[in-house]
Amino acid sequence: MANQKFDVVGMTCAACSARVEKVTNEVPGVENAVVNLLKNSMEVNYDGDPATIAAISAAVDKAGYGAIPRQEGERGTLSAAGATPLSKPENLALKEARTVRLRLIVSFIFCIPLFYVDMGHMYGWPLPACFLGPESSMTLGLTQLLLVTPIVAVNFKFFRNGFKGLIHGAPNMDTLVALGATASLLYSIVKLYIAGIALGAGEAEAAHAAVMDMYFEGAGMILTLITLGKYFEARSKGRTTDAITALMDLAPKTATLISDDGSEQEVSVEYVKPGDILIVRAGQGIPVDGVIIDGDGIVDESALTGESIPVEKSVGSKVTGATVNTAGYFKMRAEHVGNDTALAHIIQLVDDATSSKAPIQRIADKISAVFVPAVIGIAVAVFVIWLVATGMDVSRAVVHGISVLVISCPCALGLATPTAIMVGTGRGAKQGILIKSAEALENAHDISTVVFDKTGTITKGVPEVTDVVCAEGIDEADLLMLAYGLEKRSEHPLAKAICSYAEEAESDQLPIKDFRQVPGRGLSGVTEGAFAYAGNAAMMADAGIELDDLSLRAEELSQEGKTPLFFAWSGQLLGIIAVADQVKPTSAAAVAELSALGIHTVMLTGDNERTAHAIQAQVGIDEVIADMLPADKAAQIQQLEKDGKVAMVGDGVNDAPALARADVGIAIGAGTDVAIESADMVLVRNDLLDVAAGIQLSRSTMRNIKQNLFWALFYNVLCIPIAAGALSGLGITLTPDFAAAAMSLSSIFVVSNALRLRAWKPKWATLK
Repeated sequence: MANQKFDVVGMTCAACSARVEKVTNEVPGVENAVVNLLKNSMEVNYDGDPATIAAISAAVDKAGYGAIPRQEGERGTLSAAGATPLSKPENLALKEARTVRLRLIVSFIFCIPLFYVDMGHMYGWPLPACFLGPESSMTLGLTQLLLVTPIVAVNFKFFRNGFKGLIHGAPNMDTLVALGATASLLYSIVKLYIAGIALGAGEAEAAHAAVMDMYFEGAGMILTLITLGKYFEARSKGRTTDAITALMDLAPKTATLISDDGSEQEVSVEYVKPGDILIVRAGQGIPVDGVIIDGDGIVDESALTGESIPVEKSVGSKVTGATVNTAGYFKMRAEHVGNDTALAHIIQLVDDATSSKAPIQRIADKISAVFVPAVIGIAVAVFVIWLVATGMDVSRAVVHGISVLVISCPCALGLATPTAIMVGTGRGAKQGILIKSAEALENAHDISTVVFDKTGTITKGVPEVTDVVCAEGIDEADLLMLAYGLEKRSEHPLAKAICSYAEEAESDQLPIKDFRQVPGRGLSGVTEGAFAYAGNAAMMADAGIELDDLSLRAEELSQEGKTPLFFAWSGQLLGIIAVADQVKPTSAAAVAELSALGIHTVMLTGDNERTAHAIQAQVGIDEVIADMLPADKAAQIQQLEKDGKVAMVGDGVNDAPALARADVGIAIGAGTDVAIESADMVLVRNDLLDVAAGIQLSRSTMRNIKQNLFWALFYNVLCIPIAAGALSGLGITLTPDFAAAAMSLSSIFVVSNALRLRAWKPKWATLK
């Protein structure tokens, strides 16, 4: 199956997006289509046939909208050659806001005098003599008609889209506005004709009564106030992509390139190719991903990882584009440019997540599919009921019918989920938590069990020296010299750990001759005319070395999950060096935070029971399952899922099956590509505290979505009966202009509520 993104034009509300999604899914060859109202986009999985793309565009066009296939590299992505954003995702919303603002200014210029002229009689405001008295009825009526005409003209989009949707059998929010405004206009025009006929017959009072019953002002107010709401909505929608925009702005626009002749040349970053040599000075941003080949620097990576402490970089160190060299000078070789950079991948992950649809949105989609037709039916019923109840009082029936049409707002339903998803995933990216889909974000909120791999996840994944225990009368420097000399010749990971420790201690190494590796035992050689040994207790026994009291210390170290290595020379035990895969500094705190969230923690590891329980004692994890093969991990995840949703946290190739099997797979950012590809979330900072932070973010986002959906539904359930006149007996009524203002406020409230997530930060229960 192939994937294609479309830009969709003509959508104004959830009913529109539901209609576009429905007709696209009905096209032969389409497996699944997901429409994002907030981004005016659609993502389609289809059979790969170009004819299917054409059929999709035709089907959407027939439904009254437009679907334009997006070319590779367009909107919100990076150019194929380099790292410069072609266009930022919020530009569409801000462009819409600028267009709506112009319509809004024109609308207010004519709406204010229209309102003044129409309502001046009621409130006793001073009016020109030509508008006073029954004889001036036609002047007053024609003036209102002239003032409302520009308002209708600049907002004709509502009528065009609204009636187009109605003709295609897919009424939307614009349909409700168009019907309400049209009803007001037609009713008022009829009244204007009645006034003219009455004046012609010499009945000035009847003409005056007809003019006083016109609703040109209502139509103007409906269009103006809804345009005002659309303006604030567009402005707010533009702010939902601030996180993605901030990420895009991180990318430097130029790079200092060393030419073939050795000269320096400042070029646009889009011209940088893999293999190019670049110079980065103090204070400059690193233009692309690469490796340092000369010099050193101190790099601030906080913009991408959230880690505030700068990292020292030297020859051989990898550097990431969009980070900042705060001190130093170095040359780097470009390795990944354009869409291959880490920044581009992060932006793409966030963009994909905001384009996906959370399962909870299905509720809004189902309601939206029938919402507008139901509202039209309710408005007609209200008109008829009031017509009968008031003895054919057409004016009152029209007011209530129009109010029902105008106050109903499917926009809030359509915006409830995608706005929160977009802000939540963007905020996560700023915190170093990359969420690949809206479904993963939703699933994470009710995780009951978090399963950890051990090596590289809870622990650092690299053996380190933890203890140096010298035999009586032996100096540590002598022990290290012997250990360094033997282990330097071995490629074993434990040997590398001892060598690193010795190098940090600036230890010398004894020269070793006749070096041998004994499988399952250790190492041996000759130095200064005597045999030297490094290995386990079995090797010492084979060499006739007495362990004495150090055997008890070795057993204690083993119980702590460490590997004790004995060192001997000339028939004498010199001491023990213990090596272990150390627990990460924040692992225990992360487990404590998950426990505070009410989450059960489990460690799955291929290590033995003793080592696993030693790690458990250090980090406080609830349950340990040891001696697990990769296939066993996936099966164990399946077993745990019987008791609730499970998240799996891992970093290695062997974790990939379990990450894919879990409800939410969480990959450590420093892990393998396979693990990251198999996961639903990626923790860029390689910090397990971000597991708890990711779950907190999910809960906050879902809480925000539920608030939005509740408001959207509650608003309509409450306001439609009031607009219909259910409380008119208590003196509570809604005129069309107030209904229009209330409608606009509902969408603004939903988007503004979602924007509160921009201030989200993890809250620690145990780190205080």
